[in-house]
Amino acid sequence: MSDKKSDAPKPAEGAAPAAGGGLKALLPLLLNVVLMPVMAYVMTVFVLLPKINSGSVAAHAKTVGGEAVAAPGAHGEPADKGASGKHGGGAGGKIAVPLSAKVLVNIAGTAGTRYLLAQLTLVGASAELKDSVEKSDAQLRDVASSVLATKTIADLDRPGSRNLIRTELISAFNGVLGEGRVKEIYFTDFAIQ
Repeated sequence: MSDKKSDAPKPAEGAAPAAGGGLKALLPLLLNVVLMPVMAYVMTVFVLLPKINSGSVAAHAKTVGGEAVAAPGAHGEPADKGASGKHGGGAGGKIAVPLSAKVLVNIAGTAGTRYLLAQLTLVGASAELKDSVEKSDAQLRDVASSVLATKTIADLDRPGSRNLIRTELISAFNGVLGEGRVKEIYFTDFAIQ
């Protein structure tokens, strides 16, 4: 027929096809099946668990003015006690003063069907904080309700939303009481219905 030689070699009759391609093709799959659980275990034990454990310790202690203050209710301490363990704190200690009543507001964007109930405790270093809060209690609750009433469900569900609300409230309260009076705010109650 033709005198041209084909470029590809033809296998001899009765010869088996070349082996080895099957194992090489399955090697990535086998490595994934074996290595993925090992990598998941290593990441969990050596990365995630240490981060979670260190994060939970930091959540129990807040720093106010360079001094560690236990969060309210932590370690059996009542929510209205200061860092010194005495009601109202001591000389140089932190003073915790709760507002006289809970703040109840409708959540923005819910047409009055959902509400937020919050009890706030203000913390500062000034000995006059208690008197200032008692004198301006109605104004402080009004400011708090104004700030909280602007929040939507999406705002409240977002991670870290309480810290953002704390920052806004501290700024608003310091506007009423005087700059630097309120160092921290504790939410002793925070309920969304």
